[in-house]
Amino acid sequence: MPNAVVVGGGSGIGAAIAGAYRSREVNPLVWDIAGTRDIDCDITDEVSVRDALDETIDRVGMPDQVTITAGVGRSGVLLDEPVEAWDSVMAVNARGPWLVMRALARAMIDAGMPGSIVATSSVSARLVDRGMGLYCASKAALSMIVKVAACEWAPHGIRVNAVGPGVTETPMLGRAPTDRGWLQSVKGRTPLGRLGQPGDIAEVALALHDLAWVTGQVVECDGGLGLHSPIDAFGEAQRAREGG
Repeated sequence: MPNAVVVGGGSGIGAAIAGAYRSREVNPLVWDIAGTRDIDCDITDEVSVRDALDETIDRVGMPDQVTITAGVGRSGVLLDEPVEAWDSVMAVNARGPWLVMRALARAMIDAGMPGSIVATSSVSARLVDRGMGLYCASKAALSMIVKVAACEWAPHGIRVNAVGPGVTETPMLGRAPTDRGWLQSVKGRTPLGRLGQPGDIAEVALALHDLAWVTGQVVECDGGLGLHSPIDAFGEAQRAREGG
């Protein structure tokens, strides 16, 4: 049985991953600053990350499967975004996961133990989301951190991958209605015809932990949302379903 940690597992995708582990009769330790959690951890704070790791090792020993889902959304056009917004989004979505990955990898290496790390990036790491430039940049940074870490830590038996969700129904969407407006439009241009659910992402994350010959990959889980040509990105899938 794996010894699992889910960072950001108090809600949303992280909670779904923790639940997927429990369905396998694995009880993960959840790090978070809100929601249902076992250990308090602010991933933007190096000391908090170190303390969470020390507490984890004291309680259950060295984890060998670590999933990092903590993150924040951000919308706003680049011309108007304040510098403080850049710093806060990067701190949570890129710097924080790196701090967690670094701490866990160093502990695994010191213990001479292989392991698997899966971070949560986004299709927005490679797709242009007008009005979400800071979020896109933060997730692009995280995807590259994953790839470099996979290369650096492979000699120690540590695999590093990421899952790249598309638009997923989590608290990050706020109160936006799903039956009209922009979310309805997203459904219309998603080939599989719906928004993602946290459980969809959990399946991919756990699969990546199980795939022993896969490292340095960002596996997108978006129902095909990222497949469209920019020439006709809107309505193509909807017309296909309607036989147009």
